[in-house]
Amino acid sequence: MASTTLHREHITSHPLHATLYRARTEPAYGAFASLRIGFAVLPIWMGIDKFANGMTFWPHYLAPWIVGILPFSAQTAMYVVGAIEIVAGVAVAVKPRYASYVVGLWLAGIIINLLTYSGFYDVALRDFGLLVAALSLGLLARVYDPAWHRSTTGSIER
Repeated sequence: MASTTLHREHITSHPLHATLYRARTEPAYGAFASLRIGFAVLPIWMGIDKFANGMTFWPHYLAPWIVGILPFSAQTAMYVVGAIEIVAGVAVAVKPRYASYVVGLWLAGIIINLLTYSGFYDVALRDFGLLVAALSLGLLARVYDPAWHRSTTGSIER
């Protein structure tokens, strides 16, 4: 018993070890941590690729009606999309309690684009699953990511 307690204290003495231990021992916290990491890393990665077109040629994913109303090229639109995705990923890493809902709205916009463009229904369905996961992250963040509160001076306290 004493060695188990000593081992647990050793594991939880470093913040990273404590987080990993908590993620392994508390399933809901593990889900929160996994979703937080996923919705931070993947949008950043996908956002960067909008500038490189390494995984695919991203402008092909824009519905023709959207391309028709843009005041610039589809590739320029993908640069804007990439920048937004990078910011969204960083925001999820910093404050998933709020940013997960922004990502959810972003995914809803992507789904609308894909549903209005024949041939991308499978991708829209996948993105709907991501939308549900982003909303789930928001719900879990209500428990595991403390809210920002306004102080009496008007500044935000953490």
